[in-house]
Amino acid sequence: MRRMKARGLGLGAAALCALATSASAGPIQAQPDAAVLASFDIVETTIVTRGDTAVFTTRVRGEAGTDRPDATGQFAGSGVYAYVWPTTLDSDAIGFDKAQGIVALAVTFHPDFDDAATGGVNRHIWHPHWVVLAKDPACGGGLKVVDIPKGSKPKVPPTWPKVPLLIDSPDYPTTVRGDAVQVEIPVSLITGIKDVSFDGVTSGLKVNGNLHAPLLCVSDVFKVASGNLSLPGKVAPQN
Repeated sequence: MRRMKARGLGLGAAALCALATSASAGPIQAQPDAAVLASFDIVETTIVTRGDTAVFTTRVRGEAGTDRPDATGQFAGSGVYAYVWPTTLDSDAIGFDKAQGIVALAVTFHPDFDDAATGGVNRHIWHPHWVVLAKDPACGGGLKVVDIPKGSKPKVPPTWPKVPLLIDSPDYPTTVRGDAVQVEIPVSLITGIKDVSFDGVTSGLKVNGNLHAPLLCVSDVFKVASGNLSLPGKVAPQN
């Protein structure tokens, strides 16, 4: 596996929302970058609505999904690779309490553990999650998936996989084929999606080796479609 250089995202939730006010409709186009592994080198990211369906798509310079984390044989310290759409959605739009952090859709692969909502096996396939992110300097990429403190009982969606994180495991149709990663979601399941701003990121995450908070860090940022996580994309209708 080619080693990829870690880069921090460097922006918190407030900064993301402020920068997103300059968003414009249409896809985010990005110049190819030979320094980024081709399967994670984003060239275009979009979110469009087609009738009653929201379609999230990321295209890369190479073949999407071909590079995956090496298996470690254990949960602690294991790795996750992800194609991510950070958005300006509020966390209550996807079933959590309001204003919990940065809401992102992620298509992930992690060979060392399963996190399907129903207890099913998903470690062998690319699959979608909603995640809520927050700034944390303890993480190499500057962000973590928000932890649920022991003893607390926050609002969670029906497909929450019963792990101490603000993460959801919905069973959305997901395709990883050729140069594209695509997820289709009923508009009715995402409150406010038609007014959302977004960006595209490819990244690596890592489970804390001691299984303490932060449990799941963004450890590596491979590429940001906008270059600066300014969320310049705007959801657009498509016939």
